[in-house]
Amino acid sequence: MQFTQKDRLKFGIFIGPYHRPGINPTLTFQQDLEIIEQMDRLGFDEAWIGEHHSGGIELVDDPMLMIAAAAERTKRIQFGTGAVTLPWHHPFQIAARIVQLSHQTRGRVHLGVAPGQLVQDAMMMGTDVKQHRLMMEESLSCIIRLLKGEVVTHKTDWFTLEKAELQLLPYNDFDVQIVSVVSPNAPYAAGKNGANIISVAATDPSGFKVLDTQWALMEKTAAEFNQPAPDRSKWRLMGPMHLAPTLEQAIEEIRWGMPITETYRGNIHKQAQGLDYHDVENAVKIFNETGAAIVGTPEMARAQIQRLLDKTGGFGTYLLMGVDWADHDATLRSHRLFAQEVMPYFDGTIDRPLKSYDMVMNDGGVGADLTWEAQQLVVEQLGLDKKDTAIA
Repeated sequence: MQFTQKDRLKFGIFIGPYHRPGINPTLTFQQDLEIIEQMDRLGFDEAWIGEHHSGGIELVDDPMLMIAAAAERTKRIQFGTGAVTLPWHHPFQIAARIVQLSHQTRGRVHLGVAPGQLVQDAMMMGTDVKQHRLMMEESLSCIIRLLKGEVVTHKTDWFTLEKAELQLLPYNDFDVQIVSVVSPNAPYAAGKNGANIISVAATDPSGFKVLDTQWALMEKTAAEFNQPAPDRSKWRLMGPMHLAPTLEQAIEEIRWGMPITETYRGNIHKQAQGLDYHDVENAVKIFNETGAAIVGTPEMARAQIQRLLDKTGGFGTYLLMGVDWADHDATLRSHRLFAQEVMPYFDGTIDRPLKSYDMVMNDGGVGADLTWEAQQLVVEQLGLDKKDTAIA
């Protein structure tokens, strides 16, 4: 007999990470680990960690190193590489490392991949950004075959596999995800290879607009290549949020880091351009009105998630964006508020407590009357003088 919640929405964080420049870089690694430790205690389900090599804000070079460290500090939260940039690695090495990590974490890891975003990274690696998406798909197809235990021979102009096979298979059947923004490349590659997508621009107006069409393309492509139908429970959507008890407090807290981190993102993501983020009040107004982000209260966050559910027809996990909009302490408070007042409304845990509360509150005071009568009856049965009791 099954007693657990079925089809519940899961929650996590997508840690690029985006740290405000000028902060001690050594401490930023510790802060990211602290965030993951707290999320593990609060009941979040996942933490995805990225790979970047320039820019001075996204300082994690190897997400698998961070995951290995975080796994030793936590009990139940799952992890994902969010994401490994495949054009910069030999596919055999990625397959072997994620398999090892699956064993070290006892099945708490997933593989997320991407073609790479930062042009400076590509220049230093000597790769052509315009070829990255084709390179990613070519590498991914080989990685998936290796993970299945196949012997792979494959030669390209940038890597060679010669009768390659892993000496160890994965600990479990983990998810393989492709980071998707707004183009059709990721859903097409996911459908073709039997993978799924992380929609990292899900709340941006341009990304929100294509959510349903991206899913339809992935389903269509999977059918064309005889892959299993995509599973909505493995579809992950990301969006920025900073919460506080009031809108005014949330606005004051994000003055610390939002203007500079969003200006940086506008320099590398076309979707984040065209807004003066240093005009904090106006930026927040546009965030909240368009749904690009939520700065405000748990009630506003709940409405945002419901909006995404209505648009998509259902997905599996909502990921907060890991970013220094506010200082570290305020960020931790925001995550705690999200766990307390947002997650329970979508994972089913609040349903029965609220039902029980309503039963008591809507009984018209009958419970209180019956208790009073029972108290009086006991006094009478014991022959006590009512003036000596609290119910006189």
